[in-house]
Amino acid sequence: MKEAFDISTAAKRFRMIAVIEAITWGLLIIGMGVKYGAGIDSATMIPGALHGAAFVVYLIVTLMSARTLKWDFKVLALALIASVPPFFTVWFEQWAKKNGHLGELSDSEFAAPEDRDTLKV
Repeated sequence: MKEAFDISTAAKRFRMIAVIEAITWGLLIIGMGVKYGAGIDSATMIPGALHGAAFVVYLIVTLMSARTLKWDFKVLALALIASVPPFFTVWFEQWAKKNGHLGELSDSEFAAPEDRDTLKV
């Protein structure tokens, strides 16, 4: 269980905030359903604030991770764009892991640097 909350490296911090940002998206969507379905205007106050904070932290952690993990502009742009649609931060994290952009969390298939720098979508 301790491993799930380990944020000792840039890749692990990125993974953690990507999941948190997606969870807060889900909470906000549920809150919006309650707000517009049941007419409870305050249903989005807390989820909205949580998601706003998670979004800002995601952007900061993404920029820091891009520098530490030496992402090129294409990977950084994709990570930033992934913050807009719901749940895409988790998709990006999985894609980055699969394609060798998350350091020690990356799949071993992309051990060679020339493989890591190819943008396969």
